[in-house]
Amino acid sequence: MFDLNNDPEVMRFLNGGRPTTLEEVRADSLPRLTRHYPCIGGPGFWAADDRATGVFAGWFELRPVAADSAAVVELGYRLNRTAWGRGLATEGAVALIDRAFAGLGVETVTANTMSVNARSRRVMEKAGLRHLRTFFGDWPDRIEGSELGEVEYAMTRDEWRRARAAVKRSRSHD
Repeated sequence: MFDLNNDPEVMRFLNGGRPTTLEEVRADSLPRLTRHYPCIGGPGFWAADDRATGVFAGWFELRPVAADSAAVVELGYRLNRTAWGRGLATEGAVALIDRAFAGLGVETVTANTMSVNARSRRVMEKAGLRHLRTFFGDWPDRIEGSELGEVEYAMTRDEWRRARAAVKRSRSHD
């Protein structure tokens, strides 16, 4: 986690690429990622290992927006640069979206990123999420590109069902 949070390219759209101390990782990142959510039956965090090497590739998060309700969850991910460009973010995002709707009783999956984060936006789109809005938050530290705002993507349970049905129909015609 420390190395992941200290890669300036990985953290570019999160904190401007500034270094993170070990104390910050211990005090902020790890407790957030290991928090137990009774409404989803466990933690909202999964570590990702590279199948070929077994090396830690990063993490995925599917956490309730309201700690006591699984109705709306936020999808997140952070991968080492060695895992970029291989489809792992999309694969993990799709797996968690399926888990959310098929097993956790979720009604909506959301995800946010900076408007200028084209890679993350592409993952969200490939995973089936749709752009809902661009918004401007009051952030304490300016990050290059933050003046263009943040974007929110989402998918509802009904949209997920329709997408799955469309995939099944197309497969039955092959």
